[in-house]
Amino acid sequence: MNTALWALGRGTGLVALVMFTISLVIGIAARSGRPLPGLGRFGLSDLHRSAALTGTGLVVVHLSSLLADPYAQLKLVDFVVPFLATYRPIWLGLGTLAVDTLVVVTVVSLLRQRLGPRTFRVAHWATYALWPVALLHSLESGTDAGTVWFRGLAVACVVAVVTAVGWRLAPSYAGRGWTRHPRRTA
Repeated sequence: MNTALWALGRGTGLVALVMFTISLVIGIAARSGRPLPGLGRFGLSDLHRSAALTGTGLVVVHLSSLLADPYAQLKLVDFVVPFLATYRPIWLGLGTLAVDTLVVVTVVSLLRQRLGPRTFRVAHWATYALWPVALLHSLESGTDAGTVWFRGLAVACVVAVVTAVGWRLAPSYAGRGWTRHPRRTA
């Protein structure tokens, strides 16, 4: 059973990283204002939300399985307060920071109607910090971190995000996505 919990923790953490990468890339693409082949605006939004929610659910399973795993020797406080873990405290602390940020983004997203669009937007921008922190956590704390296949997957995630950002910053983006209204002068 110990091996199963460890494998579940590793697997869900890995797939959560992939799902958050997909969500981030789709979020960047959706904000560009350019259509993606085969997906309308609502389809893109649904895919973005589904990837983020799936990643969040996987993080819950990731944390639960590692908390229950006697080999990991993690305490509940390690999931809330960063940099207290005895095993690789820096890298596990980054994971804790990512989880803390994920909780804030999730709560603000659930309360979006009550908190308003400005608060939602500010919290949503935190995902641009969450993703690289989670990536660093995965690159340095997991038992698969040094393997060729995992490094290849991490490189693919980075390439996907950098490509999406490059696409968003491309000159063809100018004038799309954001509508600016000139200020009226009295």
